[in-house]
Amino acid sequence: MTRIGVLTSGGDSPGMNACIRAVVRRGTSLGVEVWGIKRGFKGLINGEMEKLDNRKVGGIIQKGGTFLQTARCPEFRDPRMVREGVRRLNEAGIEGLVIIGGDGSMRGAFALHEMGIPVVGVPASIDNDVWGTDMCIGVDTALNTVLLAIDRIKDTATSHGRAFLIEVMGRESGYLALMGGLAGGAEAVLIPEKDTPLEEIARVVEEAYIKGKPHAIIIIAEGAKHKTQEVASFLTQDEVGFEVRTIILGHIQRGGSPTAFDRILASRFGVAAVDALVQGKTGVMVALVGNKVELIPLKEVISKTKGLEPEMIEMAEVLAQ
Repeated sequence: MTRIGVLTSGGDSPGMNACIRAVVRRGTSLGVEVWGIKRGFKGLINGEMEKLDNRKVGGIIQKGGTFLQTARCPEFRDPRMVREGVRRLNEAGIEGLVIIGGDGSMRGAFALHEMGIPVVGVPASIDNDVWGTDMCIGVDTALNTVLLAIDRIKDTATSHGRAFLIEVMGRESGYLALMGGLAGGAEAVLIPEKDTPLEEIARVVEEAYIKGKPHAIIIIAEGAKHKTQEVASFLTQDEVGFEVRTIILGHIQRGGSPTAFDRILASRFGVAAVDALVQGKTGVMVALVGNKVELIPLKEVISKTKGLEPEMIEMAEVLAQ
């Protein structure tokens, strides 16, 4: 294999640049040309590619986002668009592809694999919802961003004796909310994986007030059954004791310089992905299993759902008391 491509797809996550850098420099060390495909699958369909070298990826390891840019591309679910992507790769002489992204990106990777393109996936998603890997690129940075916000909000919540509802990302996965709440000492966490009645939320906040707590912090994943404003309205009506304020962290969770953990994980994943391609392995995803990087079949990755560990949910509830 003499020429490979790399692209980032779907939602961006801190550490993607570090992974691209690792792919390019590992490829170069093996005498393999690396071409960057801009704007994910959308750029692949349009043939937006450029040759990368060690200097072009210099100085990006500490930057968030992805310098190759990314885009949502629902049209890539159409087999005709996948064939167009294959045609573009063949025209450019690209013999293998490293695809960095979340669950949707892994599905796109598998579609290309099914059409004969050697592919290795790299999991990058702040929701940590890709099956088969203990950790995705970007999770640690996003979680630390959430935790910093919780700590700062708790300071002002305590000063004013308020309850704060903090909404974090996670349409289908409550990982950020659960781990943020656990690490940030929240009084309650609302996640898509568990339905928490409004009355239960009110009880938790009221008990915090009765116990003499100077604040109450509720973390809400955006995909939770009860939305932030709905919870705020319910608590205000019930007059549980605290003044209620809401804050939505939004896309601040995606940005920022990646942590040391994410830079190292991304580098390990990038090197392992190139090595796998050069060794003739395809249709797999690099994954962190324990402390080791292993290869997981993409067919398994896209056919299974990664859930939260019940003991972690229970732990968060116990420690919030």
